[in-house]
Amino acid sequence: MRILISGLIVLSLAGPVVADNVSPYRGQINTEIRGLSDQEVSDLREGRGMGRARAAELNGYPGPRHVLDAARAGQLALTPEQTRAAERLFDGMAREARSLGDKILREEQGLEGEFRAGRISEADLNGRTLRIAVLEGKLRAVHLRAHIAMRAALSPSEIQQYNAIRGYEVPPDQQQHQHHPRH
Repeated sequence: MRILISGLIVLSLAGPVVADNVSPYRGQINTEIRGLSDQEVSDLREGRGMGRARAAELNGYPGPRHVLDAARAGQLALTPEQTRAAERLFDGMAREARSLGDKILREEQGLEGEFRAGRISEADLNGRTLRIAVLEGKLRAVHLRAHIAMRAALSPSEIQQYNAIRGYEVPPDQQQHQHHPRH
């Protein structure tokens, strides 16, 4: 009986150590492109932002998708012109983002394929990762540009209302530093 209890104690102590060594990537072994989650693949295909425009979003530059969502939910009143502008910005951004996302996915698939085949070279690695980085930079710029253009279509009070809807609060000591161009 003592041996059984001692064995259980040893196993219970070893369990967390074994669990800590399990990779967080284990679920990606069977994804379409190893190294990208199914969600990342879907986000790239659909042109979603994936947090790429946070620098704009968190500094008073609303995104067209979220502006449209807030307007459709009755939380943000837009003029018909502003609604059309937001739709135009979102559609253009999404179209360009989907195109870049498809290019990124092709490059990621090629990179992963070279690793899978065991034939990746240093030169190939450098070229492929550089191409991916350039495409990801372009994708981020697409999303950030849409935020800049959306801000120009809104008044300072609409931006303030948007920020409140999104749950962003600007500390009082930083409020005087925010500049809102008029349209």
